[in-house]
Amino acid sequence: MGHQLLAFCLAIIGFLGTLLICGLPMWKVTPFVGANIITAQVFWEGLWMNCVIQSTGQLQCKVYDSLLALPQDLQAARALVCVSIGVGAVAIGLAVVGARCTNFYRDDWHTKTNVGIAGGVVFILAGVVCVVAVSWSAHTIITGFNNPLATQERRGELGASIYVGWASGALLIIGGGMLCSSYRC
Repeated sequence: MGHQLLAFCLAIIGFLGTLLICGLPMWKVTPFVGANIITAQVFWEGLWMNCVIQSTGQLQCKVYDSLLALPQDLQAARALVCVSIGVGAVAIGLAVVGARCTNFYRDDWHTKTNVGIAGGVVFILAGVVCVVAVSWSAHTIITGFNNPLATQERRGELGASIYVGWASGALLIIGGGMLCSSYRC
C-alpha cells in the first residue's frame, strides 16, 4: 500500500505542475535592454497571456485577443495542456477508486485491480501529452532563437514553465508506471 501512495503522490505533484504551467505566462522569456538599464524590460509569453515587466518593477499583462490569431504551435500547446489536465483528472478518479486503501469495490478485488491499473495507464497518458506539448513549444522557441533573421532584441529563451512542464510530465509518467507496477495479477 505504501508503494501505491508514493506513486499516487508523485502523480498528483505532476498533475499540480501541469495546472501550474497552464496558468503561468512564463513559457517564453525575452529580455530587452535598451541603451541604458532604465529601459530594461522582460517579456513573458504564456498560453493565455503576454506580460511585460519594466525595470521599475511594474508588471502589465494582456490576455490574447483572438484564438485564431495565435501561432499554430501555441494553439496546439493550449489544447494539449488542457487535454493533459482533463486526462489527469480522470486518472485521479480511477486511481482513488482502484487504490487498496479505499472502500470502493471492496468485495471485488479483480475489478479494483483493473481500475487501479487503468488509473496508472491514464496517468502515463497524461504525462506523455504534457511532455509533447512542452517539447513542441521548446522546439519552436529554440528554432526561433537560432533563426538568423530574428532581431537580437526579440529572441526568446525557454521560460520556467517549460522546465516545470518537463518535470511534471516525468512525474506523471513515473507515478503512473509505479501505480501500474504496484498491482499483482
